[in-house]
Amino acid sequence: MALTIELSNAPRPYFAARRLAFGVVLGQAGVTLLAALVSLAVQGATGAVSALLGGGIGTASSLAMAAIAFGRIPRSAPLILAAFFVGELAKLVLMIGLFIAAWHWMRPSPGAMFAAYGATFVVYWIALAGVLPRLAVPRPLGGAQG
Repeated sequence: MALTIELSNAPRPYFAARRLAFGVVLGQAGVTLLAALVSLAVQGATGAVSALLGGGIGTASSLAMAAIAFGRIPRSAPLILAAFFVGELAKLVLMIGLFIAAWHWMRPSPGAMFAAYGATFVVYWIALAGVLPRLAVPRPLGGAQG
């Protein structure tokens, strides 16, 4: 007998997680534009384009992961897990490919590009900090049963 967990109430948590994932992508796009404006003021057009490349790579990779992981309404836990693994693999491959392409054809400013790419991770941390308190379930210490 295969172990599957049927998600009878799947739409509610699924759509909340999907909204969060695509909200992170939207936030990353906003941070990318902000980084490009700052780079434009500091380094000029080359810095702005480099920041757009770095932030765009982070944003596009996250978008690919979210689209793959949340592309279909899940039917079982193994399918959810598989979608996330495939999404993470696609994100990694896309990110590496886009960095190689940007480096090969564009010759960007490394500081602006990697700073903007790194800034997209701040969006993850902010989103995670906002969600974790709602997910935290108090547990008794020492294994006590209540």
